[in-house]
Amino acid sequence: MAFPKQPEVNIGTLGHVDNGKSTIVQSITGVWTARHSEELKRGITIRIGYADAAIYLCPRCTPPYNHYSVEKCPIHGTANEFQRVVSFIDCPGHHSLMVTMLSGAALFDGAIFVTDVRQKFPQPQDGEHLQAAKILGIKNLVIAQNKIDLVDKKRAEENYEEIVSYLEENGFERPPIIPVSGQHGVGIEPLLYAIQHVIKTPQRDPSKPARMPVLRSFDVNVPGTPARNIKGAVIGGSITQGVLRVGDELEIQPGLARQSMGKTVYEPLYTDVANIVAGGKNVEEAYPGGLTGVETTLDPSLGKGDGLVGNVAGKPGTLPPVWTTLTLEYHLFEKVLGVEGNVAVKQIAEKEALVINVSSAVSSGVVAKRTSNRIEVVLSRPLVAEPGSKAAISRKVGAGWRLIGYGIVSGS
Repeated sequence: MAFPKQPEVNIGTLGHVDNGKSTIVQSITGVWTARHSEELKRGITIRIGYADAAIYLCPRCTPPYNHYSVEKCPIHGTANEFQRVVSFIDCPGHHSLMVTMLSGAALFDGAIFVTDVRQKFPQPQDGEHLQAAKILGIKNLVIAQNKIDLVDKKRAEENYEEIVSYLEENGFERPPIIPVSGQHGVGIEPLLYAIQHVIKTPQRDPSKPARMPVLRSFDVNVPGTPARNIKGAVIGGSITQGVLRVGDELEIQPGLARQSMGKTVYEPLYTDVANIVAGGKNVEEAYPGGLTGVETTLDPSLGKGDGLVGNVAGKPGTLPPVWTTLTLEYHLFEKVLGVEGNVAVKQIAEKEALVINVSSAVSSGVVAKRTSNRIEVVLSRPLVAEPGSKAAISRKVGAGWRLIGYGIVSGS
């Protein structure tokens, strides 16, 4: 679907698995974001999903029931007033996919936090996702109290109080809490109203060199495509600064791994922008905010199966440093998030394996040195990051990687 303008803001989804995040996105956009075959079989989001929607205002309807994602008001049949286009980044809620969720959340300008009104709040990944939002500086939240069609008024009110109590006890500002049924499309109008009033479009700087963290990558060629019609690898993400234009040269860091004298080294990729898709249509240039697809002149096999995820693309010579060893000034939580019971976070140990998320990139690593407030992690895969960037720190707890703290990338 083509939209009146390009998307200008990224809105994420957060919350425990099975809370109905993808269903709510579908109610707004008409798109079921779980496209991968394994997702369809299991009924959960595994990879980062995405969908765009235009938001319209009906001047005749009464707030907060006056915002829609369709051009005509379903009540009055009159034309709605266009407001803006937004992109939804649908993240997995399953505990084993927390690392994937962190990669997507790094690009959020705000988020819909989806709860299941039937369950006592918070469920394990609810608290983990809220803390992750705090780490990443995601302050603009709207809570969707989902599945109200499955409970009575008393339970809905109890769940509301559970949410409010948790937010107050953990130092969160109270966001709007909107009762909805994603399955039946109930409450979507006030949810859109809250999105418009809470998740504002941030100020961008289009004068800076273009930069885009890569969140997805694809080979879009179907089997049997004639050689003359083959399209290059496609990278998808969100432009964080600058303007990207067709014909621009791109540098992609850290690039591809190769073997050299028995060691794995990474070399940057250089390519040209062959086409840009934003807002559901081909465009000559794309701006910061929202999701953007960029067709490159790279071998399409490089983009297959998210092969380029975790790279950063931008104007050659302007990208942040590439780190093979990352120094972090770290802060640990008191308790491990996302697990049942009060499991204390133990001090990080030298030679311990950790997972580090910076922006859309993730890498495992081993702690080479540790002091009371600083760790040095030798990475299995280089990360691209500006000094001062925030990094999420996870360790293996039980069967999965659990969020235990965060760090600030040190320039030394």
